Amino acid sequence: MLSQFASDNYAPVHPLVIQAIQEANEEYAPAYAKDLWTENLDERIEEIFGWGSLAFPVLNGTGANVIGLMSGSQRWGGVIATDIAHINTDENGAPERVGGLKLLTVKAGQDGKLKPEDLERWHHDVGDVHRAQPRLVSITQATEVGTVYHPEELRELCETAHDLGFGVHMDGARLVNAAAYLGTGLRDQVTEVGVDILSLGAAKNGGMLGEAVVVLGPNEATTVASAEVRRLAAAAIPYLRKSTMQLASKSRFISAQLLALLGDPARVAGVQVPLDQRLWLKNARHANAMAQKLRLGVESLGSDEVKVTRVTEANAVFATLPREVAERLRGKVPFYDWADGETPDRVEVRWMCSWCTTEQEVESFLKHLAAAL
Repeated sequence: MLSQFASDNYAPVHPLVIQAIQEANEEYAPAYAKDLWTENLDERIEEIFGWGSLAFPVLNGTGANVIGLMSGSQRWGGVIATDIAHINTDENGAPERVGGLKLLTVKAGQDGKLKPEDLERWHHDVGDVHRAQPRLVSITQATEVGTVYHPEELRELCETAHDLGFGVHMDGARLVNAAAYLGTGLRDQVTEVGVDILSLGAAKNGGMLGEAVVVLGPNEATTVASAEVRRLAAAAIPYLRKSTMQLASKSRFISAQLLALLGDPARVAGVQVPLDQRLWLKNARHANAMAQKLRLGVESLGSDEVKVTRVTEANAVFATLPREVAERLRGKVPFYDWADGETPDRVEVRWMCSWCTTEQEVESFLKHLAAAL
């Protein structure tokens, strides 16, 4: 059964990541992020994101988001995000339950993006003891609907946030897919635009488990408000990571995975990283290409019953179709419903591609879709 179109989390672990884990397993190493692999990850993160950037490996994406948000806010703080943000819809209230933070949501438009004016509407709550105090803005890149913020959009959001006294957190579960689409490096979407705290994803890009919280170092985009958020976050995360049960005793196995995806600093320092050492980019480009192939295939069916609903910029395809057709197709290819369709008898669905989706699997999916129609 074709199962990977449900989520890129369904995909297996990339062989080079498995190899990196095996190599990390050949000897003893200090525990609790004091190992050589985590030291190398610190160096690589600084190479990618700039001087002073700090990496904190954690066990999963929810942990990265919650720790990142907690580190940049106080207990009475609020986090501005879209209503479809993963932190709002798919983390079982973890920012509220674990972090004690109120999510201040804004209804997302068709593109799923936050706009500068969305931040300004919350500024009137600052200083009001009856309101949760907005402290952070959380941006998802790529968004939950597969769209990608361009660097100028991110820069404008970060500048607005900092002008209002807010810090900026980025949920980068699919940051690599956004970079592959834009043809940029990771730094161009994070450091250079003014992001303060990053949840750096790995599992959706060929990793096994584990992500990292990255606190960005100072640069020309850093403001006074931004610098204070980063200072507090860097000081808080070591304690938050332990107290929220996200500090792995054998952290080297998380760091080894991230190094396999990002590149070993010993091989890449001071030189342009060859493509074959940028596994994250190869994986993301492939996933995006398969999503484009899937979209074109759906459109080429020429059926009025299935309609692609959103632009395809990362590795997701969204479409509406009759609910009964969706159920027939789901019998062959598992996938998730996203939202109600144009009429009660229709539903919007999401089809995901991953680093290991093949052209043959896309073609097989399209045959099943045609049969279901």
